[in-house]
Amino acid sequence: MEVIKVLLVEDELVLAGVLKETLALKGFEVCLAANGLEGFSAFKEFKPDICIVDIMMPKKDGISMVKEIRTVDQQTPLIFLTAKSETQDVIQGFHVGADDYIKKPFSIEELILRMQALLKRSKQSAGSVAMLPGPNTIVSIGQYRFDYNRLELHLDKEIQRLSQREADILKMLTDNLRNITPRKDILLQLWGDDSFFNARNMDVYISRLRKFLSGDEKVQIINVRGKGIKLVI
Repeated sequence: MEVIKVLLVEDELVLAGVLKETLALKGFEVCLAANGLEGFSAFKEFKPDICIVDIMMPKKDGISMVKEIRTVDQQTPLIFLTAKSETQDVIQGFHVGADDYIKKPFSIEELILRMQALLKRSKQSAGSVAMLPGPNTIVSIGQYRFDYNRLELHLDKEIQRLSQREADILKMLTDNLRNITPRKDILLQLWGDDSFFNARNMDVYISRLRKFLSGDEKVQIINVRGKGIKLVI
């Protein structure tokens, strides 16, 4: 059985030690880093399957570290584990690229369940080219060319790399171009359930797609209240 590699970035030594020991007992291989600088270096060398990251740390905070990770890796699941609990903190966490956000104090059992759920979704996304079949894997979106298989959005000579989740959402919208795609359909197909938490997570991905497509003012992703999402060109 393949061992899951976990990068734990936490500056509270006692908590970090307990977490590392508990995860090791559950069969995970854990690499521990005490701040964002060490964490990013460990990310490149350790090549984890999933990351658990505190926000308030010395030298480099978790937000800055995750931003840096997302410039080189859009796929690895990331969980913020932090005492910062205001709504704006949670929103910022998702905007920089986190897949989940757990507030301290927390249950280790819940953390492990959330890790397992993210790892499962990550594996499903890795096979999502087969999950989301269709004749148009390269399509024009206004002035853009969207290459689903390569996870790329082209505008002239510029190439924007997409995460698998971003590409999956955009493909569902292009497959249903000019029609409304129900939010529930996207959530059930890509996340497996339509919980409030997943809906907020989806909104962050859609916000990113709007930013990526902003180079052509004719291209819009519209929220249709009570119905769903529509890609308009």
